[in-house]
Amino acid sequence: MAGMVPIEIVESKFHQDVEKYGKAKDFSKGEMLFSPEELQKKFFFVLEGRIKVSQINLSDAKEQTLKILSSGDMYDVVTLLDGKVHENLLHALDDVRVIVFPIDVVKKWMQEDANFNKILFPYISQQLRDMEELALDLSFYDTPSRLLKLITKNINPDNPSKLNLIHNLPHEELAALIGTVRKVLNRHIQQLKKDGIIEVKRKNIEIKDTQKLLDNLPL
Repeated sequence: MAGMVPIEIVESKFHQDVEKYGKAKDFSKGEMLFSPEELQKKFFFVLEGRIKVSQINLSDAKEQTLKILSSGDMYDVVTLLDGKVHENLLHALDDVRVIVFPIDVVKKWMQEDANFNKILFPYISQQLRDMEELALDLSFYDTPSRLLKLITKNINPDNPSKLNLIHNLPHEELAALIGTVRKVLNRHIQQLKKDGIIEVKRKNIEIKDTQKLLDNLPL
């Protein structure tokens, strides 16, 4: 989930285009970013903050979060490749800053510059793997298992008791990440607390027993 393309690489390799075409844009927490139609013409890199990418089922208003973008992520590689409208919704989970380019400029990089493709193609590969993992999790694992996998995936390697991308997110947002609703999520969080695996402080999930967490992961 975490970003994987340091913006400094893009700035150094495409300095002239960054200065000529790149425009920084800020969004406040909770604000909707560009519409799908706007993103047929724009492409951006995340500089600061987290962005939720989601879709909503119009029949029951249930939201499924597809991914969370953070510093180093780029969007939208799907529209970059096929030119079609991508019906995702983007909302700022924090105050967010992005650098925006005309999508035609980024297409030119993709078509003419091997250095950019060395950044782009591994990124696309990782996005495909992440989406495949999400699809498999929703198909094969129950809600408690999906919650355990979400927590484990976001362990901070420098401080195992803390979480990376999902820190301080409301339970509604966590529920949308694993395809459930807040009421169900809360029940499973309470069970993990009872089992001594986690504790919750001011919306932050902290890991109390990493080994027990890993022992409970689905095979």
